[in-house]
Amino acid sequence: MSIAETTPAVGTSGSAFHTADRPRWEDYSRCIHCGLCLEACPTFRLLGEEMDSPRGRIYQIAQADAGRLPLAGAFETHIGRCLDCRACQTACPSGVEYGKILERARAELAAQREVRGPRAWLANYVFRRLLPDPRAMARQARLLRWYQRGGPRAVARATGVLRLLGLAQAESLAPEVEGEFFRAEMGRTFPAVGPRRARVAFLAGCVQRVAFAGMNRATIRVLQAAGCEVVIPAAQTCCGALHVHAGRREEARELARTNIQAFAGFDAVVTNSAGCGSALKEYGDLLAGDAAAEEFAGRVRDATELLAALGLPAGMLRPLPWKVTYQDPCHLAHGQRIRSAPRQLMAAIPELELVEMERADSCCGSAGIYNVVQPEIAGRLLDEKMATVRATRAGTIVTANPGCMLQLRAGIRRSGAADRVMHVMELLDAALGSAEQ
Repeated sequence: MSIAETTPAVGTSGSAFHTADRPRWEDYSRCIHCGLCLEACPTFRLLGEEMDSPRGRIYQIAQADAGRLPLAGAFETHIGRCLDCRACQTACPSGVEYGKILERARAELAAQREVRGPRAWLANYVFRRLLPDPRAMARQARLLRWYQRGGPRAVARATGVLRLLGLAQAESLAPEVEGEFFRAEMGRTFPAVGPRRARVAFLAGCVQRVAFAGMNRATIRVLQAAGCEVVIPAAQTCCGALHVHAGRREEARELARTNIQAFAGFDAVVTNSAGCGSALKEYGDLLAGDAAAEEFAGRVRDATELLAALGLPAGMLRPLPWKVTYQDPCHLAHGQRIRSAPRQLMAAIPELELVEMERADSCCGSAGIYNVVQPEIAGRLLDEKMATVRATRAGTIVTANPGCMLQLRAGIRRSGAADRVMHVMELLDAALGSAEQ
């Protein structure tokens, strides 16, 4: 029996939800409880609990909306365990947009939860000051780089102080800070190689500016080679993806409005981050009724999506006699429904051997900051992923999302299943001969 048949259309004063961002009856009542999402859901496969499945979480949301379930306790636990990987959306025959439902439930939790002390201070600092402010990000990155390149990391790991403080997992997942940040490029225009085929704006990202600057530069070079004039708007800010995942929708709206203005007037808004791209494409839902947000969202393209549509000029890629395997980022495969574009681009590289892994589109456990807040589940998912990588005997894991790259690199360090992790754009850049690999 479906939720729609058992639960009245609520929204009354008896509901546990009270904000304008509440989960909507018209969205969650589409679930028919068929169970086809169960096998697709990583947490259900690992934990075997109905309440840790998509339909179980939707049922809890419906009960909370009907005033039968409080938001504290079990509700918060099960909603918090969700990766928001959206694999269930791919499996769902009814077209339930589970990601929207989950994120609205988390917005209710964020609005009603009282968090005080150091934890609240840290969350506010990260979401309000660190992610939106490149200068703050650079300051913290310099400190992290000092820790990573000097003696402090060796001492911290050798003495066991990280385990004592409960920071070992988080420290192992920290990105390696690069020597040259993606800063001088801000505000610049990079001309197309050959005839201009498109004029695009590039999202530089937050962490990407300090830990994936090389990846950003590789992306620009590949876009240029494909005939794109690439502009890096200086006024851009954080995309708001992590804010939305955490239920901080009002802060995400402020960031969205800034980006809509910063990226006006371009043929496309391009990102090399699957998580960022998914968030950008959902600005129309975040800013419901805003025509500018809808228009903006319609111009957002993942870098692989744009390049596959444009096509790579014949003969531009040199042979790479490598064996690689591809990990589908969840927010690219399930959130944006982009699967063939990365593979199409890799297939254009002469002598490259792509060996598909099993469950290539199953979550690696990164999921924003999930691997930090839910390390046990994230670790089990990573172990599963590394086992499928090892079976391919590929030396290189290719993916299209910075968060996945960090998680997969951690997996390599603990398992030795491959030699390295690369972004699709870095792989194409190597085939261009722009980078030494």
